Amino acid sequence: MSVSNNKDQTAAQVLKQLFGFEAFRANQQEIIEAILARQDAFVVMPTGGGKSLCYQLPAYMMKGTCMVISPLISLMKDQVDAARAIGLRAAYLNSSLSGVQQADVLSRLTTNRLDLIYVSPERFAMDSFLCALDQIDLCFTAVDEAHCISEWGHDFRPDYLHLSTLVKQFPDVPVTAFTATATQRVQQDIIQRLGLRRPHMVRASFNRPNLYYRVAPKENPEQQILSFIKEHGNEAGIVYRTTRKSVESTTRQLVARGIKARPYHAGLSAERRSENQEAFNRDEVDVIVATIAFGMGIDKSNVRFVLHADLPKNIESYYQETGRAGRDGEPAVCLLLFGRGDIPKIRHFIDQIEDLHERQHAINCLNEMAGYASRNICRRRQLLHYFGETYTPKNCETCDICTDEAEQEDATRDAQIVMSAIARTGERFGITHIVDVIAGANTERIRQLGHDRIKTYGAGKDHDKRHWRRIVDNLLAHELIVQTDEQYPTLRLGEHSSDVLYGRKPFFVLRQKEIRPTPGKRAEEFEYNQELFEALRGLRKRLADEEGVPPFVVFSDRTLHEMACEMPIDQAGLLHISGVGAVKCERYGSLFAESITQFRESHPEVMPGVVKHVEPGAPKASKKRVVKGERLETTWNLFEQGIPLTDIAKQRGRTLGTIVSHLERLAADGKSISFDIDQYVSTEKRLRIEELFATHGVERLAPVVAAGGEGITYDDARLVRLWMNKT
Repeated sequence: MSVSNNKDQTAAQVLKQLFGFEAFRANQQEIIEAILARQDAFVVMPTGGGKSLCYQLPAYMMKGTCMVISPLISLMKDQVDAARAIGLRAAYLNSSLSGVQQADVLSRLTTNRLDLIYVSPERFAMDSFLCALDQIDLCFTAVDEAHCISEWGHDFRPDYLHLSTLVKQFPDVPVTAFTATATQRVQQDIIQRLGLRRPHMVRASFNRPNLYYRVAPKENPEQQILSFIKEHGNEAGIVYRTTRKSVESTTRQLVARGIKARPYHAGLSAERRSENQEAFNRDEVDVIVATIAFGMGIDKSNVRFVLHADLPKNIESYYQETGRAGRDGEPAVCLLLFGRGDIPKIRHFIDQIEDLHERQHAINCLNEMAGYASRNICRRRQLLHYFGETYTPKNCETCDICTDEAEQEDATRDAQIVMSAIARTGERFGITHIVDVIAGANTERIRQLGHDRIKTYGAGKDHDKRHWRRIVDNLLAHELIVQTDEQYPTLRLGEHSSDVLYGRKPFFVLRQKEIRPTPGKRAEEFEYNQELFEALRGLRKRLADEEGVPPFVVFSDRTLHEMACEMPIDQAGLLHISGVGAVKCERYGSLFAESITQFRESHPEVMPGVVKHVEPGAPKASKKRVVKGERLETTWNLFEQGIPLTDIAKQRGRTLGTIVSHLERLAADGKSISFDIDQYVSTEKRLRIEELFATHGVERLAPVVAAGGEGITYDDARLVRLWMNKT
């Protein structure tokens, strides 16, 4: 039986030390306690709710290795980078690694040098890998994106069915299943297929208060997409389109108008998809235009908007895709462009489903999605109701309905005109013909049928055809009229149409105001300095590029926002910022503290926000004003005196990495840097690092550190690179 590696530490202490968080989010602590008690668990928690922490923290505390089943190879690297950045011993094993790299990972796995091993379901099905697992102490298994095992889930994957053997093959190993979306039906299916044994059950709230939900009539989608993206400046976002053709078309139009955008769909090569996703993750492009092929492969925390330019096929997919926004807890906007013209396109594919029950299920899901987009009801309340959750507040304050962005407008007369035209033409014609009749179109077909002589012909000349299509859409959504399922669908009056047609009940539609929606809410309200945030974001990008990881692996936007609010100028202060743990503070703290110090010195008029409590005895910031460049000059003066680099770091209250960074900048400015490398790095290690630089190049440190294994640190690589450049 696995036991804690850190008996003297509580989960709360590990949370602060490792992850840099003061308190658990909702449900996290009880999930972690269940895992530490070696109990199976089933967890439904929305994207951005902190699922990964629920298995990473106990993996650190327990003896042995946690195996994480993850569906996409492209996601594993980011997950492992993020885990290693906070000090976890993590690796992934998949086909993207060379034979030598796979052997190295297996060696670390079988010699108990990993806290976490990420694998795909296909890898788990391999006999050779199962043999390796038999040699290790497996503390528990975490199945991520567990809805993939259910045929009733929105993203069923046959390869996940292999996981049904987990409990049989490893009967003493607890199994935990995590998913962001699961109806009660899918939940029961997952539990049954995985064979979970009396699992600890958690259904967290599906509410994402930081997301603003908005639906707008789909009229000129390309122009609407461009206008929306321009509203968001250089923020990161995803645009979902249904077809590969529309993805390519939208991408071309955005690029032509100066937007940094890339496409993503199944028609691209695996290399191109990976390249485009990597560029998005690394903040090199702002927008990904994608089909639903782009979803689980993204772990980017600072997506500020998700735009659906076409109707999703069901609410689960919509919720999952909008959930890619605001994973860091910061405000984000989710816009859906809705036109009923998308429905027949989706129905065409649904009609190809041979199984009658499966086809009817897909139709029901589509109808629910269309209803969500067209009802005059709080968007948040509708989403939560779908997942069996009751939302009690009268006003969510973060959707177009509740913020009066979409106001109700009496459209009773217009509804009566449409329904009268349908009735007077014998309920035998489709939307286009009915709208032509109402608009008074002078077509040969209308004249041949005599529809230019009915009472409602031309009754709607005061509005354009787009207006009348919206009225038809709204009537369909409220089932006052219905559309047949024939090859050429026609409109007919609904069961309760007479109440509106004869004036016994009013009819209202939503009209969008020309205003920009208010973003969602932060978990904690605070104001931050935008200029300082941009400076910190630039530093983060430089460090991420050097280490070969996405910027959010260094720090999330939320962490940078808090830094730009409280403006800590030393590592003690940084440790009070959410998301700054001991390892990250050691690796990056001095550089970020220095950047904040420079900003405060050059902007004495800018005051920090409310600073969190600092532990007694923490060093106070000096009030002495330091001019720009003095930090580099001080390091240089000490270096010229022949003081060892480690002593310079200690004297200056900086890390060795920060001092080496100073010297690199001084070398770039023409200073001659010469020192005895043997004082800091052994000859054997230095020769190994030189070989790795020769293989991987000197531009980035991450490939060298990764290839060197646990024995080579970033400080080692940075020191050798500096020494090589000046010898």
